[in-house]
Amino acid sequence: MLDGGLSAWRDAGLPVSTEPDPVEPGDVVVRPGSLPVLDADGAARVAQEGLLLDARTPERFRGESEPIDPVAGHVPGATNLPMGELVRPDGRLLPPEELRERLHALGLHASDATPVGTYCGSGVTAAHTALALAEIGVTAVPYIGSWSEWVSDPERPVATGA
Repeated sequence: MLDGGLSAWRDAGLPVSTEPDPVEPGDVVVRPGSLPVLDADGAARVAQEGLLLDARTPERFRGESEPIDPVAGHVPGATNLPMGELVRPDGRLLPPEELRERLHALGLHASDATPVGTYCGSGVTAAHTALALAEIGVTAVPYIGSWSEWVSDPERPVATGA
């Protein structure tokens, strides 16, 4: 992972090309299940027993706006921590002390044994949020199905408001 993404790469004066680099075959084997992830039941459990962080914008979390999914709102018991609040204007992660302050404001400290989960709309910013928390020693498990999966089952409850 590159903190700041492609912009950081370019800012560092590193080369960018549209031509593919020759790639040597590697020996990595990717196995499903090698990293923990939450399913919908696990996300609901973390929301009740720990801290389930919704990385979407406040408007989407509160259910005021939903540009993608057919239902607006959030997982009951979740807490909103927009991914955009974890990065500086240049796209790089906030310094560790500022990330810790964000968590402290939510009542969580890195030394807590509280289970932490993350979700968003489709799983991408949930993974980014989990990565940001890992930078300060907090293990957060992403709910990869996220809001899109949650609302695909009409039996699952939906909360709105702050």
